[in-house]
Amino acid sequence: MLTAFTASLLLITISELGDKTFFIAVILAMRHPRRTVFSAVLAALAMMTILSVLLGQALSLFPKIYIHYGEIALFLIFGAKLIYDASQMSAKSEYEVVHEAEETLDTQDASGEMAKLPIIGKFLSSIASRYSWLGIWTQAFVMTFVAEWGDRTQISTIALAAANNPIFVTIGAILGHGICTAIAVIGGRFIAGRISERVITAIGGVLFIIFGINAYLQGV
Repeated sequence: MLTAFTASLLLITISELGDKTFFIAVILAMRHPRRTVFSAVLAALAMMTILSVLLGQALSLFPKIYIHYGEIALFLIFGAKLIYDASQMSAKSEYEVVHEAEETLDTQDASGEMAKLPIIGKFLSSIASRYSWLGIWTQAFVMTFVAEWGDRTQISTIALAAANNPIFVTIGAILGHGICTAIAVIGGRFIAGRISERVITAIGGVLFIIFGINAYLQGV
C-alpha cells in the first residue's frame, strides 16, 4: 500500500517536472544567482504545501466517508484529464510551456505580482528596493507562489492531507518540490530540452489513477 509520504513524493515529483513553475525556476536561474533562486522558489512551494495541508486538515472535519470518496473521485478525474491532455498535446508542447513561462517573466515583475498579495505586497516592495539580492529573491518567491496557486498539485496535496497523515504528506511534498527545483536550477535548461511534456503528463495521469484505485482499495 502507498504511504502518505510516498504518494505525495511521487505525485509532486512527476507532476511538477516540466510544468510552468519548473520553467520559471529554469529561466530565473539563468538570469540570477542559482542559490538565491533555489531558496526563493523552494520557500514559495513549501509555504504553498503547508497551506494546502492545513486546508486538507480543515476538510478532514467533514464525515470520513465523504472525504474518502471525494479523494477517489478527484484522483480519477485528474488522471483521466491528464491522459486526455497528453493525447491532445503536440510534439512541441514542452516548448509552448517554456514560452508561456518566459512571457510570464517578461511581462510581470515582482511588483506586479505583489499587487496580488496586498497583505505583504507593500512590505516586500519596500525591503526589495533596498537590497538587490532580496529583490531577486522576492521576485522568484512571489511569481512561483502565484503561479502555483490553484495548480493541480495544490489541489492534490489538499486531498492527500485530508485523508492521510498530514506530517508525512508535508514532508513528501516538500521533498518532491525540492527535487524538481534542484533539477530546474542546476541543469534545467539542458534537461528541459530532453523532457517530453506529453510523456510526463501521461505518466502523471496514470499515477493519479493508481492513487485513486489505491484509495478505493484501502476502504474508508
